[in-house]
Amino acid sequence: MLDVPHAVTTEPGETSFDLRKEAEEAGITGTLQQLEQELIGLKPVKSRVRQIASLLLIERIRQRAGLASSPPTLHMSFTGNPGTGKTTVALRMAKILHGLGFVRRGQVISVTRDDLVGQYIGHTAPKTKEILKKAMGGVLFIDEAYYLHRPDNERDYGQEAIEILLQVMENQREDLVVILAGYGERMTSFFASNPGFRSRIAHHIDFPDYAEAELLVIAELMLKERGYRLSAAAREAFEKYIAL
Repeated sequence: MLDVPHAVTTEPGETSFDLRKEAEEAGITGTLQQLEQELIGLKPVKSRVRQIASLLLIERIRQRAGLASSPPTLHMSFTGNPGTGKTTVALRMAKILHGLGFVRRGQVISVTRDDLVGQYIGHTAPKTKEILKKAMGGVLFIDEAYYLHRPDNERDYGQEAIEILLQVMENQREDLVVILAGYGERMTSFFASNPGFRSRIAHHIDFPDYAEAELLVIAELMLKERGYRLSAAAREAFEKYIAL
């Protein structure tokens, strides 16, 4: 469910928009339902995604109504431990952005430092630009983004990739959404040392670790997909294992 009223009117006596209908037509409702089914728990994440989707839906309606608006900054930061659903949410977020018309394609190009940074002079710029070319019109997901910045190595070429990314994030933000992902504390340090990134990120989503009960549900769902189920003894053993 979106965090929006049922309908909104642009101005007194002007056009009225049915927000629920607009959301369904854009595919947002179905995408959010899909996300709800795919991810166990993660209530704060799902809530934040709904909020972002609602804000963008209103922005889309304002644009269609000819009201004053400026292209929203859509770059995001996903922080949390591995296995908490960051990639899955990135895929669904791309679908939402595409449905609302904020990106031309609903694709997600997922990369790490090795895909962007070269090993010798003159190697980084072509690699980074090639990835950006592939991602244009969609979402670029950079996992463990803090590895782009290695201040302890003065001969590192990561800074060159950072400068190219920052330029594209600013100048071509209407055709590319960048999602930076990684561990929370390391991402905080990364933003502190790279204020250019911090100033370009509009939405931050923190992915909490799963609770023990949620891990048990996930395990049972995975087993069910493969035609298995836990016996009482196996369930007890697994509960003890995840409690360690």
